[in-house]
Amino acid sequence: MTSKSSSKDPVGVLGAGSFGTVIANMLAEKTDVILYARTPERAKNINDKRESSGQALHERITVTNDLELVAKSCNVIFPVVPSANLRELIRRMSPYLRPYHILIHGTKGFDVSLPDNKQLNANRPLSRDYVKTMSEVIMEESSVVRVGCLAGPNLAGEMAARQPAASVVASHFDEVINAGQQLLKNERFLIYGNSDLIGVELCGVLKNIIAIGAGVIHGLGLGENAKALLISRGMVEMIYIGQALGGNTKAFIGLAGVGDLIATCSSQHSRNFTVGTRLAKGEKIKDIIESMEETAEGVRTIEIVKSLSEFYKVRCPITEALHNIINEEMTVGDATTYLMKFPFRAEIDFL
Repeated sequence: MTSKSSSKDPVGVLGAGSFGTVIANMLAEKTDVILYARTPERAKNINDKRESSGQALHERITVTNDLELVAKSCNVIFPVVPSANLRELIRRMSPYLRPYHILIHGTKGFDVSLPDNKQLNANRPLSRDYVKTMSEVIMEESSVVRVGCLAGPNLAGEMAARQPAASVVASHFDEVINAGQQLLKNERFLIYGNSDLIGVELCGVLKNIIAIGAGVIHGLGLGENAKALLISRGMVEMIYIGQALGGNTKAFIGLAGVGDLIATCSSQHSRNFTVGTRLAKGEKIKDIIESMEETAEGVRTIEIVKSLSEFYKVRCPITEALHNIINEEMTVGDATTYLMKFPFRAEIDFL
């Protein structure tokens, strides 16, 4: 398969949120970047102010609302938009995408496509047939085959402050991994490669659930021992459901798994951690979501994984407890008691 790329090609970024802007700025240190914003008004505002999500834009970044321009100008494109918006975005961009394109997404969520007249219900078993990762969405909606995922402990605020970090580019294609490494790696940002695309994607999705749980522990003031307990049991829960959904255990004990889990369960700047903290303080999930500027993917993921766990008969006690809290079927205090009494039989039995 031939590639259209050259060293002079600009790189595209879809999504001008906090993480998309960080990635755009990082890419701009090496090449020209075209940053896509969701509306013409937002694109103009960002271009005029040269600022997006509180970050100054690198001089090599051009902002646009034109998907055709991005596709025709860029061989490598980084979609970084909420999971609920990715399918529609790729569908609109699909007429301009070609097999030579490389797409490396940075979205940590699931896409759910249900039969007509059915709605997502965590109490109704849901098979993997209706739940797609972002790479699967891209391949379903376009002619692109060289797809990858960017995942790891990548808190946008720290990266914007130029603090050291690392990430994983996962893909079935070495060319995709190499492109991600060449474009993003610098003296403060390491890039590792992984061929387990689905496993790495699942790591990024599932850890958001545990981050909400860690926020609850923090909000209740239960201490570091309790948080460490939740994180370690959360990793086991992630592996169980991850295996059922097609992931490899190795991905979960690497940077995209345990590394990202530690970061999002430890930082008060994590959106999902913040959701948990606010739940512990007695706020309603509807009010929390409406007050947040950017999407906390873990809230929706809890509903999806609860349904998946029912279908695959995998017990996910942390997910179950958080589902009950969000749906006001259990108080935060009762959920904590439930987890402390849950009959775990073995610490680790998946190796």
